[in-house]
Amino acid sequence: MKAVRMVDTGKPLELQEIPTPDIGERDILVRVCAAGICHSDAHYRAGRSTMGQMPITLGHEVAGVVEKTGSQVTNVKIGDRVCLHYNITCGDCYSCSTGNEQFCDSVKMLGHHVDGGYAEYIAVPARNAIHLPDEIPFEAGATLMCASATALHALTKSRIKAGETAAVFGVGGLGLSAIQLAKAMGAVEVYAVDIQQDKLELASEYDAIPIDASRVDAVEEIRKLTKGRGVNVSVEMIGLRKTMEQAIDCLGNLGRAVMVGLNQQPISINTYAQVLGKEAEIIGSNDHLLSELPLLVEWARRGILDTSRVVSQVIPLDARKINQRLDDLENFTSDVRVVITP
Repeated sequence: MKAVRMVDTGKPLELQEIPTPDIGERDILVRVCAAGICHSDAHYRAGRSTMGQMPITLGHEVAGVVEKTGSQVTNVKIGDRVCLHYNITCGDCYSCSTGNEQFCDSVKMLGHHVDGGYAEYIAVPARNAIHLPDEIPFEAGATLMCASATALHALTKSRIKAGETAAVFGVGGLGLSAIQLAKAMGAVEVYAVDIQQDKLELASEYDAIPIDASRVDAVEEIRKLTKGRGVNVSVEMIGLRKTMEQAIDCLGNLGRAVMVGLNQQPISINTYAQVLGKEAEIIGSNDHLLSELPLLVEWARRGILDTSRVVSQVIPLDARKINQRLDDLENFTSDVRVVITP
């Protein structure tokens, strides 16, 4: 089969011909119909994270059709449309048994530790498969497995409730999902912070209040619009020191700032004025849970979460085009989300 693979850090991905993967008795073979290109993939290619193997097929946002099942698989059958939870876990360790499988002692992430979806086929444990309703295109189903799922987990961690206000920093695939999900979870006002006008216009169409951080100070504007109170919840989706600090600074009393964006730089906090005095919280959000995905897919099926405009471009399984997209992500392109359709 064909696969676009990372052969070394800091180098372009390469198209290779490799064997179609074998499956075990509890596994499934999925024909990949869509694989999302995530900002994390650009980080992997740049060498910012240790990979589980090399060469490796990137791609952790995957949707497709079940082509083959192991002898003990009962939850899906050949021909089923599925999207794939990207964390492969043991199911037995303390973290798995307490519902925190992202911290599994032996967790392996698709496209990071084991081969992912930039390929014609992928093999995964059957329990990683979530049924994808006919109403949801494969391209949207793939992005649900990362951007939308991560946004839902972050908002769940924030404990947002009906009547509260929220600020979303970064209106990419993550941010657009977070805006809609915050509304679905009861937020009365959601402020969308970005510097790209097209993204802000799209956010306003989802009933968010746009804040152009290239023209105004985002924190001052949020405080002005909330009559000085600040927001109950902020979610940082970019991974920049400045926006992380702003996400904390815009909180009101008892506010909760959830950090999602990847950043290796330290941030500066006035511990009393920004945290202790307000009894505010800074919360880390890491990946998402398999148990959260069926609800997410159902919300997408019902249109509560609109996925029709998340994917901005579809490209083939072409190494040059995939590398170009990863280059664009390094430069914070204005595109929302690109999906490969092998």
